[in-house]
Amino acid sequence: MKKIKTYLILAALCSSSFLLAQDPPPPPSGGHGLATNQTPGGGAAPIGGGIAILLALGAGYGAKKVYDARKRAELN
Repeated sequence: MKKIKTYLILAALCSSSFLLAQDPPPPPSGGHGLATNQTPGGGAAPIGGGIAILLALGAGYGAKKVYDARKRAELN
């Protein structure tokens, strides 16, 4: 069993070097510093809505924990 775990870990470490999220950007045409073929900084991934959802879920989870703790304290 230990051999299988070792081989799986080794395979995961070796294969991760070949996995890339995306290709590198193309080189700018016409020289360095030109505004052509350059993407704006920050990319185009909208994260505002996701952060709001995570904050709301975290607040709800915290409120439930506080409610459960107070309910347990009342019973004791």
